[in-house]
Amino acid sequence: VQLQASGGGLVQSGGSLRLSCAASGFSLGSLAIGWFRQPPGKEREGVSCISTSDSTYIKTHYADSVKGRFTISRDDAANTVYLQMNNLKPEDTAVYYCATERYPTCTIVGGSMGSEWYDYWGQGTQVTVSS
Repeated sequence: VQLQASGGGLVQSGGSLRLSCAASGFSLGSLAIGWFRQPPGKEREGVSCISTSDSTYIKTHYADSVKGRFTISRDDAANTVYLQMNNLKPEDTAVYYCATERYPTCTIVGGSMGSEWYDYWGQGTQVTVSS
């Protein structure tokens, strides 16, 4: 079981990046997938989550700080989840991780994604946004 996050890099403020989370050894199709990030010197925070394609309750979730700028999507045939990040800001600078949720539907408690609901984590990809 392995998750590979990629697509990070250095970009100027206002720029875009697309992160990919590719799975090997198992199928992503039956699990919700989340993206988290850890800014330098700060705690890890939930960014976005996407439920399975057949979920009827919470389809996607975004942290308030990224709403309207980030879009999460999944391609089950490719066994990959994406995070399109537009209009990037310096405060988006962080190591970004993808992880598998324990359930098919994103678990949101108090408006936030709890990392305790996630079992398998990718190795992280660095995103740096310059001002």
